[in-house]
Amino acid sequence: MSQIFRKLQGGNLEVFKFGMYVLFPIGWMYYFGTNLDDRFSTKGFWPTAEQSHKIPLDKEEIDKELARMRMVDALKREQRQAAEAQAQAQAQAQAEIQATQSQQ
Repeated sequence: MSQIFRKLQGGNLEVFKFGMYVLFPIGWMYYFGTNLDDRFSTKGFWPTAEQSHKIPLDKEEIDKELARMRMVDALKREQRQAAEAQAQAQAQAQAEIQATQSQQ
């Protein structure tokens, strides 16, 4: 090992350093620039064509999609109103229970 260091003196050391300065970034770029699909990809990350949304282009398709979206919104609104009514009924029942307990 010491023979290698003795040979790397003066001009040889400068040539070695220059080679490292040039080859290290090239090696780094080669490593990270090749075979990217296998090395840095997550399988199933992007949706397939069947899983992604299909954008409606015709007027009929747009009308169907709007009707579907409105139906979903109406269903969510009904569920939200039912949940609010149930929560309000529970709060009213608890208030009545507390009122009867405070009267006793």
